[in-house]
Amino acid sequence: MRMMASSEVSSQPLVLLDANVLLALAWPHHTHHPAAQAWFKQNAAGGWATCALTQGALVRVSLQRSFVGDALGGRLPSAAVAFELISGLLEHGAHRFLDLDFGFDRVIATCTGGIVGHRQITDAYLLTLAVHQNAKLLSFDRRIGALLATPAERKQHLWLL
Repeated sequence: MRMMASSEVSSQPLVLLDANVLLALAWPHHTHHPAAQAWFKQNAAGGWATCALTQGALVRVSLQRSFVGDALGGRLPSAAVAFELISGLLEHGAHRFLDLDFGFDRVIATCTGGIVGHRQITDAYLLTLAVHQNAKLLSFDRRIGALLATPAERKQHLWLL
């Protein structure tokens, strides 16, 4: 594998990981763990990000026994386990935290494909954050692309695994 020069790494756009990618990265029993690990090994050095929404989702879902299942050897999920997961990820040198410092008016203006349902709201916020940080949103969810009207917008701001 060819190593990238530092100038190449810095020219890559920052990538905001959605909650499902974070969960897949953190939990080996997640269906998409191999894909998330492979992406991270190849691309994380170029810069990746989380925000309050994605961090909170990682903790929230990691505390659900129905999600964790037997991954903890029968132990109940705890806040300490979730904190360890998120702390381990955030110690990565190329991680950045992005502030959600805008209102829904900006979300509406950014989502040129329109928002048609309640299940799109969090995705719309994450996509708006990526757009306004000149970043890409990394997701497994192909439906997110509908929030952007054109293929050019999707190519610039969305990375689907």
